[in-house]
Amino acid sequence: MDKFSFITLLYTYNGLLTKTQQEITDLYFNMDLTVSEIAAEKNVSRQAVSDCLKGCKAQLEEYEEKLRFCRRNIGVKKWIEEFASARPEFKEETDKLGAIIRGEV
Repeated sequence: MDKFSFITLLYTYNGLLTKTQQEITDLYFNMDLTVSEIAAEKNVSRQAVSDCLKGCKAQLEEYEEKLRFCRRNIGVKKWIEEFASARPEFKEETDKLGAIIRGEV
């Protein structure tokens, strides 16, 4: 399996995590809280937070192994880039497709 960053996997599959997993990963990656700070806020042990993050990583990697959305997304992006360079007259359309793939639309 290709190795994707945890952030890429989290962005792609976040909706498949439990509410608690989403909250902990949000606090850790988006709010930049430490494991200790999260543990204090959630009133759990640091080990529980660490285990949750580790479990999330394994779960997200399993989702990618089975669903392959990240891999497919990279293939689509590459195809759009190649098409855009070969057919510059379709720049507006390929820019729109790129924005959709990036989640900007």
